[in-house]
Amino acid sequence: MLTRKQSDLLRFIHERLKETGVPPSFDEMKDALDLRSKSGIHRLILALEERGFIRRLPNRARALEVLRLPESATPQSAIRAKKFSPSVIEGNLGRVRALQEREDEEAEVNVAIPVMGRIAAGTPISAIQSRSHTISLPPDLLSSGEHFALEVRGDSMIEAGILDGDTVVIRKQEQAETGDIVVALIDDEEATLKRLRKRGASIALEAANPAYETRIFGPDRVRIQGKLVSLLRKY
Repeated sequence: MLTRKQSDLLRFIHERLKETGVPPSFDEMKDALDLRSKSGIHRLILALEERGFIRRLPNRARALEVLRLPESATPQSAIRAKKFSPSVIEGNLGRVRALQEREDEEAEVNVAIPVMGRIAAGTPISAIQSRSHTISLPPDLLSSGEHFALEVRGDSMIEAGILDGDTVVIRKQEQAETGDIVVALIDDEEATLKRLRKRGASIALEAANPAYETRIFGPDRVRIQGKLVSLLRKY
């Protein structure tokens, strides 16, 4: 389900493509939705792409393709009619209201990510647990595709900046390149967070801590569950 602003932006892009064959610029999108900055448009674009409503075409400037529309999309005429026309209010009240509007706007495009338990960055622990709760993240911290989060236990990835107690955000995928930090499932029993190295037909899971040895497996023993895209830390 789309937020109001996501739906308005999708309809605006769709109408502009029908009229001119060219997607609108970020400045035009910002003006159409009465946003204060292009960063808000960037977040909305990512959210629409994440949900499968649009696709960005590679190696082409301003290249957007509308894949589908929601069942109840706001007509473009309604977007133009809803342009915000504020009353001028002196004092702190107006500033507080503006701050609240920005916070509401950012909250609209956050994505709920399920936290799937704990992952070992050290001696492998039991396989990934079932969903425990969710966290809300801005699309800037995500890539396209489906994501989940895991709480890190262990210190084998400290030289990669991943500490015990951190939360890692993982994009679900079954393939990865050498050098990627991945969630690997070993023998369908042990889940671990390591750097992937491909050595011929073998797979090496490499720690980022000299106290831990690199573990090497046959390709039939390791299944990639996803790739690290973001890291969260509380102080």
